[in-house]
Amino acid sequence: MSHPIVENDFARIAERLGDVARRFEGKTILLSGGAGFLGKYLVGTFCYLNDHVFSTPCRVISADNFITGSAHPHFNYRARPDVLDVWADVSHPLPVREDVHFIIHAAGLASPVYYKKHPLETIESAISGVKNLLELARKNPKLEGFLFFSSSEIYGDPDPSAVPTPETYHGYVSSVGPRACYDESKRLGETIATIYHQQYGVPAKIVRPFNVFGPGMGHADRRVLPMFAYKALNKEPIPVHGDGHQTRTFCYIADAIDGFLRVLALGKPGEAYNVGNDENEISMKDLADLFVGLEGGGSSVELIPYPDTYPAGEPQRRCPDVRKARADIGFVPRTSLREGLGRFIDWCRNEPAYRKPV
Repeated sequence: MSHPIVENDFARIAERLGDVARRFEGKTILLSGGAGFLGKYLVGTFCYLNDHVFSTPCRVISADNFITGSAHPHFNYRARPDVLDVWADVSHPLPVREDVHFIIHAAGLASPVYYKKHPLETIESAISGVKNLLELARKNPKLEGFLFFSSSEIYGDPDPSAVPTPETYHGYVSSVGPRACYDESKRLGETIATIYHQQYGVPAKIVRPFNVFGPGMGHADRRVLPMFAYKALNKEPIPVHGDGHQTRTFCYIADAIDGFLRVLALGKPGEAYNVGNDENEISMKDLADLFVGLEGGGSSVELIPYPDTYPAGEPQRRCPDVRKARADIGFVPRTSLREGLGRFIDWCRNEPAYRKPV
């Protein structure tokens, strides 16, 4: 059974997409990483469109190997006839025998904790995964769009003159650093997708998400917003790494899904698009203070050294330039950080995983 906030998110996404959603009506969509945070929202959006917008439903083939993805009652689509939920590892070719109109490669290990624990799997998911799915795309004469989920991490730690960071910035990334398994595999994944467009005409588009958050995020993967929410809800000190001056922008999930599907439907093949919110850059210290305020006190902020489990080389600033997405595909982030955090915390409040065991 869905949660009211989650269901409202789907309604918001459908409203914002408008006629763009019609591109997916009656089509078959293959999605890798369907059990992940972004994948669950993508599947849910297509189900909502089938229930409330489309006359002819689309069909979703959702594939995941569940290394980090997991089932959740608010995103349970297994009983639906329009969703085929399968275990699959995209590092191997998928035995899809039917025509596919859209392919979305969202499988990946986005949390530093997970990609440090599974570095080779992280590389295989991005490199072998995108190549296998692009080969499948090349063999589908009815294919209308291919979307590769890259990451804002491909920019590394940008020069201050390149913040907000445009798609034309080439990045400042170490090929042998502790984050390289994720950063460099995403960069090479972009290269492979671009070559398949140039060599074979595959309509491959690339999206670079910037710190997407919302309901459905697991609390234990050490990403900053779930960790802060867990600490604030349990009235514990909120740990902030280093001096707390490092900044990020955060994009609420409903805005992000609208942007992702716009890139898939309207983006220019062979090109990359930033999807994020360019208007809410905030330091980690101020973000922690905001969580304390949203929960009415009872918690506090604690500056701590970086733990050994956290990969070194954290970027000091991360803010997207989204002018290209605004101009090409009409993407406009509309949810403020305070509103998005309020929705996220309201969802977390009744989640058992966000409550410390008594």
